Amino acid sequence: MFNDIGPLELVTLVVLAVLVFGPEKLPKMIQDVTRTIRKIREFSESAKADIREELGPEFKDFEFEDLNPKTFIRKQLDNDELGLKEIRNGFDLKKEMAEVTDAVHSRDTDSSSPSSSSSSGSSGGSIDMTKKPEKTDPDERPPFDADAT
Repeated sequence: MFNDIGPLELVTLVVLAVLVFGPEKLPKMIQDVTRTIRKIREFSESAKADIREELGPEFKDFEFEDLNPKTFIRKQLDNDELGLKEIRNGFDLKKEMAEVTDAVHSRDTDSSSPSSSSSSGSSGGSIDMTKKPEKTDPDERPPFDADAT
């Protein structure tokens, strides 16, 4: 409940409680707060038990923590009925990225050689993706784009 409170913040809260309630009333206030927290927990547990009882035997494995979307999704993904673990284990991101990197680097070295640019369009099986300027007539105007102006 108080996982994010550091030691300095805790000391500050204790000093503030002593100043506000005084040293005489502080033990009684602590007892009252702990008693209230216990009653709230008991009420919560009895409400959970009543809901489980009303749902019937088909929901005997129902957990209220499953209502949290993160917990629900995590639990469903851990379920191996869909074969997601096999898919997850079969996918190696580092290997895929290395293959892509190798392909890109080999493409750069191939396109820089003069022989590959002339043969890539016909039967090489690879596509030259370098941008080449279109050859136009010197008298021909470029197309007019009304949105660009």
